[in-house]
Amino acid sequence: MAQEEIIFPNNIRNIRLSRGMKMTELARRSNLSLSAVSKIEKGVRRLNQKQLLNICNILGCKLSDIFIKENDDVADQWQNEIKRRLTDNEDSGLKIFGSGLRKIRQQAGKTIAQAARDAGMTLSVYHKIEVGQREVYENEIEPLAKSFAMNVETMFDKVANLYKSGELNKQISKVKERVKSVLVPGNPMSGLDMHGGLYGAKLYDSARKKLVPVFGTPEGKAIAFKKSDATMIVAPIALEGRKGIYAVVPNSKRLGGFIPESSYVFADALTAPAAGDMAVCIDTDFDALDADAVANAQIVMVKSDAKGKLYGQVSSPDEKIIGKTMHKVIMIVME
Repeated sequence: MAQEEIIFPNNIRNIRLSRGMKMTELARRSNLSLSAVSKIEKGVRRLNQKQLLNICNILGCKLSDIFIKENDDVADQWQNEIKRRLTDNEDSGLKIFGSGLRKIRQQAGKTIAQAARDAGMTLSVYHKIEVGQREVYENEIEPLAKSFAMNVETMFDKVANLYKSGELNKQISKVKERVKSVLVPGNPMSGLDMHGGLYGAKLYDSARKKLVPVFGTPEGKAIAFKKSDATMIVAPIALEGRKGIYAVVPNSKRLGGFIPESSYVFADALTAPAAGDMAVCIDTDFDALDADAVANAQIVMVKSDAKGKLYGQVSSPDEKIIGKTMHKVIMIVME
């Protein structure tokens, strides 16, 4: 019997277990049913961006942690499961029938949505039949044949002839190629689903555009600045997808209290400030920082001296700050 297609192999279960969290708790906090969470963890149910980001926040993990890598145990498990399912479906003839049905549809000039409608099926059911991931029931055979203006015997003869001619081999091979890929963000072969799309990669890219890394948090009189995406927050709509944007948590006391501590200050690493702007001033060359290095930073008012040289000014107590890097503050969001 055909089984559910694994479309989103992920590390959610492993991360949840490492946090000592039960599936029921994740379901409750994510406002999803227990069945939905179970299917998400098994990789047979899709996530939308909002659900993915919410689960990351609940589990306290990075977005990239959710997606499997080449060296993850989940990757091997997923590949082995896909291989087993492909073999099972090929042995039962579902893969051949589905590939033949797809070829017939393409020759008829129909989209998959049109074929599903004409056969009286949902798009999901018809799609799974085409890719050999669902068996076809007796009462579905005749509607499928009629949707292509054929009788049942003619449709089966057509599939058999296509298979004998070798025309189906290319399509079946394309399905097998997905076994070679895993959901590694940025890998163009990652997350290849049966629609031929890049579901996992697209989901990651789309969700990632809505996030901004938090590079700095208050520590003593300064802000501990670390160029890492270990902590991410949802970006304001106006900043979604913009390159070079990051956030820091303000050191409210050094700013005279005019920015609450429960705020985020968003800076643009690609934009230098001018006199009169607010900026994040870092005591190190920003481009030279790696993910492990920690620098000191301040949120400053940008001023210029008699020679036109820019510097930063903070209060409580007043201090002139000269750093190697200054990035313009473009937005402050108060929670």
